[in-house]
Amino acid sequence: MTKKTKRMGLMSANNASGAPSARSARRRARELALQGIYAWLLRGSDATDDAGEIEAHLRDEEEEFGQADAAWFQTLLHGVMREAPALREKFVPYVDRPLAELSPIEHGILLIGTFELVHHVEVPYRVAINEAVELAKSFGGTDGFKFVNGVLDRLAAETRSTEVRAGAARR
Repeated sequence: MTKKTKRMGLMSANNASGAPSARSARRRARELALQGIYAWLLRGSDATDDAGEIEAHLRDEEEEFGQADAAWFQTLLHGVMREAPALREKFVPYVDRPLAELSPIEHGILLIGTFELVHHVEVPYRVAINEAVELAKSFGGTDGFKFVNGVLDRLAAETRSTEVRAGAARR
């Protein structure tokens, strides 16, 4: 983990013994994408030209990059940055405060979760939501994961209604 990552407050979760938690390559890709999206949001620009620079920085600076699914990282980082305005339109109706009041972490996690729900139906909706919740638990505020879960649950009911109904019927 880089010094910059630590300064940003984006540190990896540890288990009870203090050792790094075992995480899948996709989870690591999501964590790295969140770091990039966080940096992008802090820049305050919707320009997607920053994607290459952010990606290069993370590839060079993050010790765990080699353990991440690089293709999934690229898909998330570039896709979220390219689709951000449309993704916001999808989740904002379920947010209980102005977008400007979201922390950059929650904002980034909602962008990633929404991107997966809307553009990657091969990822089961429960997986997309759970992964977003795990990001919020690791990097967000105390109850940020509850907020993320509530927003993405409602969004999934709209964007993946057939899948959500099928899952409910199996219970």
